[in-house]
Amino acid sequence: MTTVSRFRLAAVAAVAVTACTLAAVPPALAEPAAPAPDPASEQYRPYLHFSPERNWMNDPNGLVYENGTWHLFFQHNPQGTRWGNMSWGHATSTDLVHWEEQPLAIPQTFDASGTAIEDIFSGSIVVDEGNTTGFGTAEQPALVAVYTSAYTSAHPTLAGKQAQSLAYSLDHGRTWTKYEGNPVYDRNSANFRDPKVFRYTDPATGESYWVMAAVEATSYQVILSRSDDLKSWTQLSTFGPANATGGIWECPDLFPLAVDGDPANTKWVLVVNLNPGGPNGGSGGQYFVGDFDGTTFTSESTVSADQLPEGTLFAGFDGGDYAGWTVGNEPGNWKNGPWGEAPAAGTLPGQNPVSGFIGAGLVNGFNDGDWPVGTLESPSFTIDDDYVNLLVGGGRHPHVDGAQLGNEPPAGRTLFDFELPEGTALAGSGWDVTGDFATEPARNPSTAGGEYYLGEKRINTWEGGPKGDDNVGDLTSPAFTIEPGEDHLSFLLGGGTRTDGSLEVQLLVDGEVVRSETGPEAGALNWRSWDVSELAGREARLRVHDAATGGWGHLTADHFVLGAEPAKVRSDETTVNLVVDGEVVRSATGTNSEGLDWTSWNVAEYAGREASVRIVDNNRSGWGHVLVDQIMFADAPAAPRIEGYDWLDWGRDYYATVSFNNAPDGRRVMLGWMNDWDYAQDIPTGSWRSAMALPREVSLVTTPQGPRLAQRVVPEFGQLEQSRRAYASDARTIAEGTETLPVSGDRVRIDAVIAPGSAQAAGLTVLGDDSSATRIGYDTDSGRLFVDRRDSGRTDFNSGFASLDDVAVPLADGRIALTVYVDRASVEVFTADGRTTVTDQVFPNAGADRIGLFADGGEAALESLKITPLHGAMWKEAGVDDAEAAPPAAQLSSTSGPKTADADGSYLVKVKVGKGEPTTVVRLLEDGRVVGRVHREAGDDRMVEFPVSGAAPGTHRYSVELENSRGTTPGGELAVRVAG
Repeated sequence: MTTVSRFRLAAVAAVAVTACTLAAVPPALAEPAAPAPDPASEQYRPYLHFSPERNWMNDPNGLVYENGTWHLFFQHNPQGTRWGNMSWGHATSTDLVHWEEQPLAIPQTFDASGTAIEDIFSGSIVVDEGNTTGFGTAEQPALVAVYTSAYTSAHPTLAGKQAQSLAYSLDHGRTWTKYEGNPVYDRNSANFRDPKVFRYTDPATGESYWVMAAVEATSYQVILSRSDDLKSWTQLSTFGPANATGGIWECPDLFPLAVDGDPANTKWVLVVNLNPGGPNGGSGGQYFVGDFDGTTFTSESTVSADQLPEGTLFAGFDGGDYAGWTVGNEPGNWKNGPWGEAPAAGTLPGQNPVSGFIGAGLVNGFNDGDWPVGTLESPSFTIDDDYVNLLVGGGRHPHVDGAQLGNEPPAGRTLFDFELPEGTALAGSGWDVTGDFATEPARNPSTAGGEYYLGEKRINTWEGGPKGDDNVGDLTSPAFTIEPGEDHLSFLLGGGTRTDGSLEVQLLVDGEVVRSETGPEAGALNWRSWDVSELAGREARLRVHDAATGGWGHLTADHFVLGAEPAKVRSDETTVNLVVDGEVVRSATGTNSEGLDWTSWNVAEYAGREASVRIVDNNRSGWGHVLVDQIMFADAPAAPRIEGYDWLDWGRDYYATVSFNNAPDGRRVMLGWMNDWDYAQDIPTGSWRSAMALPREVSLVTTPQGPRLAQRVVPEFGQLEQSRRAYASDARTIAEGTETLPVSGDRVRIDAVIAPGSAQAAGLTVLGDDSSATRIGYDTDSGRLFVDRRDSGRTDFNSGFASLDDVAVPLADGRIALTVYVDRASVEVFTADGRTTVTDQVFPNAGADRIGLFADGGEAALESLKITPLHGAMWKEAGVDDAEAAPPAAQLSSTSGPKTADADGSYLVKVKVGKGEPTTVVRLLEDGRVVGRVHREAGDDRMVEFPVSGAAPGTHRYSVELENSRGTTPGGELAVRVAG
């Protein structure tokens, strides 16, 4: 939705009932929604990328161009900001830049009682120009959506299955009807999904039919099928497993591209998205280049099985036992987990397929699932080689220096452990209890909820009242005095996250909140500590404040201790570690993937020292296991297999990427979800979650490895560039250190050429302030481009978010050329003429917009630099200007009017902007919908003209919006009558 959303809301409401007639609507949808903030004012709201006005969004679906309009459908939860209630949202654009959100397109299906029986998962849309379905006519073809029906456990006949279904639209995608014969393609599978359908014509025979590429997600297979009418399908062939198989396969796409623009040399590209198992962990998209003959896709870019790297094998786990390793399984579980008595032979019960190990066995910490914890330690050895190479997979839970594997409280005075005598409630032990927590006092303290609490009882605001997550109220402790030397107050905390102060453990002094902490959005409690040394001698109270409702609207807290030292946090690692003299000196973890890949440690500095390998599983939650195999000593590092595969993007936030069907002029435009399932539901946005990446035009270019994809942001985004306000720098030296440039912005395009020279690393900083920035640079030792978001602002919302994402990129004549799009909470980096890209979300501190240069460990050279500010495409379109107030009113006129009818429907609408404050954007609206826009710079002519041609007979009512960086001014109205 563009910035005219306030004009559009009435129209949206008017058609919402029509759209929802596809299925019964549960009562929850009929409840009035809480007021939402102005999207333009939300801290991390992107202005260049599409994001829904409210609620959750994931995969792009049904990408299609039709009748002059680009249609973006997307996975959508119309009821909340987390995944669920899967339906198709919808947005449209005439230029791939400015998007207008439309009413809900294909809603979740409910039975007569309001119970959900079908979720609408991903799929595609085709224009049925031949009316093969009979849904439309040859003159007015239907849009046909082919989507995955994910049947819930409440479905009477298809519970738990995933099959392909149809819906069709006869009004250009505005309203949809589900086909009564659904599902049309059922393989009796729980993981058959994400159909991408296209029209194929045999070049030899001229025969034409529909082809579907869908996945059997957990089998790593693309299923290719054929239909003449979209209603009946026959399998043609399968592709896979191949290349990356660390996570499930999803969202395939198959399309032809001319190599180097030569139509006589055409190859086919098969895209397979993967979650997890991306090149830097988490979600990602790989692709294959080859041929498609109408039946079978044959890849030319599949990497063959590799051999073991050179080296001496220390542990291969193939002998049927652990051969002298010390096994520490956790007692008291259903099975002897996590390791069992012997190495695993491969995949364990309940586990997705494990791949990438070598030989007859491996360490697999999934014995008895993710719950058990334990350690496994090798016999000691002397380090004689420069490298230790090993295969690692499983959960992405790194080692935490200075942490504990246990859950021991710090030494000190225990204020509250909540182990009250049976029958005694908090309210009877000096605590003040209000709100829902006073309704049933016996609920507090609680005896349920959370993990890693100590003893039997704790505070849990979900259990502490009758309303679960909707409980609200306060639990306030008796007063206590912080004694000298009690410098730290430590406690265990779990539960939900809120950043608005509505869900916190608070320390009160004189009734004022002096310390506060919100939860980690997890059931597992971990230690938090406050430095309270400055409060010595003061009387204080603790308050658990819960004014939050909805999902994760609760806290769990336990064991408050005052002591000289802070508590050691509990490490939830799933790691393999090199231990020297009792200290962990090297560590590796998985990537939330069941695929093992090579990790290398340079251990030359420890030559001659005694060491051991310690494998740790200290995590009970999702991906709470580790996989290890083939520990080797070598003279050189092992190359990770994943580096040899072809990836759409090397960042953490480019997933479910597919292309638009029916794009004009032979274009191939792709769009991806700018998020990662590792942390997608935790990102700290407000009334919405997730955005799409910028749309990219892709081509095939010749490389030494064969034809490979090159990508660029679609050229339509050039209209947003404020070229006259661009900053440019002459070639010069980048001195060692970091410098701030005399230009700033959180919505810019940066074009830079940098020669790293003698520096260990050099590059750009963006979205910076005094304490943080996102670094985009080149590491000369490794030869890798990187995006470092470890100190980019807000990173604490998920332990897997802070990352350095990198990719090998050779320098060209000692230089690297970068094009970077920055948009408030993201960076998209293009290099090597678009053959390599890195896309990452970041969440900078409020107001962080500095741009700079850096060089580490030496000097670098800046060959060229241009920083171009950009107008917005969504929510706030005004770019950089010198406004101090909103623009003045404008005069609106036309070459035709309401009294004298225009003869041919062609005329000019004229807008004369006012003097004084700048007018940066002029939008022309007809009946509340934007039909034209002009971006202005200082000094432009005050008269802005909008040519209209082919207007239909009748009266056309226009208005204008005038915008600058300080606000928006509505304009007058104008009526133009066109003769009938």
